[in-house]
Amino acid sequence: MADSQNTEKTEKTETGTETASPASGAAAGAEPSAPLEEGFMTHLVELRDRLIRSVIAILAVFLALVYWAPQIYSIFADPLIAVLPSGSSMIATDVTAPFFVPIKITMLVAFVIALPYVLYQAWAFVAPGLYSHEKKLALPIVLSSFVLFLIGMAFAYFFVFPAVFGFVSSYTPEGVQMATDIDKYLSFALSLFLVFGLSFETPVVQMVLVRMGIVSLQKMKDFWPYFVVAAFVVAAIVTPPDVISQLMLAIPLCLLYQFGLLLARWVTPPAAAEAEQEPASAEDVKTG
Repeated sequence: MADSQNTEKTEKTETGTETASPASGAAAGAEPSAPLEEGFMTHLVELRDRLIRSVIAILAVFLALVYWAPQIYSIFADPLIAVLPSGSSMIATDVTAPFFVPIKITMLVAFVIALPYVLYQAWAFVAPGLYSHEKKLALPIVLSSFVLFLIGMAFAYFFVFPAVFGFVSSYTPEGVQMATDIDKYLSFALSLFLVFGLSFETPVVQMVLVRMGIVSLQKMKDFWPYFVVAAFVVAAIVTPPDVISQLMLAIPLCLLYQFGLLLARWVTPPAAAEAEQEPASAEDVKTG
């Protein structure tokens, strides 16, 4: 009898332990979810704060410049105004265009001026999750992207705009008065700014592709003839239908690709560089 009672107690104890274990497991599984949710909310709050700071910075620069919005637009439209025939001027077909177009240009200028601070906020948000070697690579890439984009916009303004507008004005038929709408000029100029700004990011893209191991440096060198053809095709599609603007995009693209090859050699991982040199050395031995 005593043995049977002890056996029953043992079975009850084991049964109680087995039935209690799922509850305890569920409780244990629920414990990590709270810290994960708290960490996720903390990141969202930080992202919100940094976005608010970026917007405030852009608005502060905009408010500081808005008084000179008409003068800023005059500078922006100077490449076209310079080639207009004497007595001609730009026009506004929309009632609100004389007010909103200079405001849009001023907002664009404010964004470009505040962009370093915006990029810093993005960097401060992402940096804690990066390794030390990733931080060393990410910061130069961000800075070079910003500088190259500005160079692309400056190239479009100082070289492409005068060439394109001069070419178009020289072919204006007699009896046709060249009077461009300011809103359409804004759209045209912004599209060219975007095209040339992104095109000048070619070296940065090459650096990232080689550093991440997606494309080897040797394959990128072998792709050079195809890139030349692609550059002229892209230039023919995204630029105005004149030879000058197409050449002024295709030729810088080709030069930037060669510059990107030099930068990609600098960021090539040591293991990948050695792997590319080994086949060449083996072929030299066979030739010898």
